[in-house]
Amino acid sequence: MSPTARSAPSFGTFYVPNDYVLRLAREHAEFLPVVSIHPARRDALDELDRCLAAGAVMLKLLPNCHDVNCNDPRYRRFWERMAEARLPLLAHTGGEHTVQVINVDYSDPRTMTQPLECGVTVIAAHAATKSGLGDTEYFHVWAEMLARWPNLYGDTSAWNVPLRGQHAGVATRGLIAERLLHGSDFPVPVNGLWARMRGFISDADWRRCRTIGNVIERDYQLKRAMGFGPEHFTRVAGLLRGGAPAT
Repeated sequence: MSPTARSAPSFGTFYVPNDYVLRLAREHAEFLPVVSIHPARRDALDELDRCLAAGAVMLKLLPNCHDVNCNDPRYRRFWERMAEARLPLLAHTGGEHTVQVINVDYSDPRTMTQPLECGVTVIAAHAATKSGLGDTEYFHVWAEMLARWPNLYGDTSAWNVPLRGQHAGVATRGLIAERLLHGSDFPVPVNGLWARMRGFISDADWRRCRTIGNVIERDYQLKRAMGFGPEHFTRVAGLLRGGAPAT
């Protein structure tokens, strides 16, 4: 953690200022700035416009950890401004055990209804899967929402942990596959054992992938072995602000 990305109890488990992220992007062309703005901030719209002017390509929130009721009518203008700017929202959905959860009810992907109504492209991180045994499973809710909302997507971040990847069998075909995109959730551990135990990959693929030292490459290779096609790993480029339309 950098000195700027400091622990701040009043902000949650940790806090990384938008200025730090935007500066990294200015200094490193390969770094794409994804900012985070709580819509309840008094200056939320001003901060959004400032980040847009600085080149933000996406906005990230963890509603259950940031305690954001995305369906609160007070935030409607914030979502409308995001839609106008074609700034996508990457929102955590499903269980969470890495950072502190403030309101577990906001793990439900249906909390994304108002942003979707406003025209925001929403990526439901983890596709609303459960992380712990006691978590509510929302994957089926997210999957049912896809037919109604063409601007709703999901990602497969942390799908190589014990529980999240259990839906890989239905996630590589049809509408679900068309709306999923790759996410690594680095540095969350990556282990192909769970995919092998469920029959999603072969013994040979499991043995091959377990020797890959780079965990991001290992995650990629495991997902290819599960049946995710090349477009799964490039789809996000069409969703980012300033990117070509997604296919």
